Amino acid sequence: MKNVFEKQDIQRISHVLGVKAKFKGNNYRFEIVNTERNNKISLEIYPNIPIGAREGNLISVYAQCAHLQLHFCTGYVVSDMLGEVTFIGESGGKLSGLIVEKEAGCSLYSNVDRDILSGDFITLGPEIMLSGVALSLAEDILPEK
Repeated sequence: MKNVFEKQDIQRISHVLGVKAKFKGNNYRFEIVNTERNNKISLEIYPNIPIGAREGNLISVYAQCAHLQLHFCTGYVVSDMLGEVTFIGESGGKLSGLIVEKEAGCSLYSNVDRDILSGDFITLGPEIMLSGVALSLAEDILPEK
């Protein structure tokens, strides 16, 4: 699997999240704190490491009450306007996205049908619409079907 996290990628992510990455041997760690909400999350990016019998990119988020992982991350999108980074993994036409916010929030959408991203959001129920809108930012980095 291609390593999508070179030094310039880590710098772009640092800029959007407003924190410097700390290199920890085989990963980059970002500690994001929101003092107003008394919230803290840690993001770790493991570029091209062994995951079972294959190699890939692993994204881990440690929150106060959760630990989230995205295995085989294939790309990411930064949004300066939203102050967030969306990490994407795709397998068999299904997408998973892990979104990390500058304000120390995070969201996970898993096994989302790729077709939802380019469909008419108005026809979707509100519980489905959110995942389509959130992951639609990544449509430009996805390979052609």
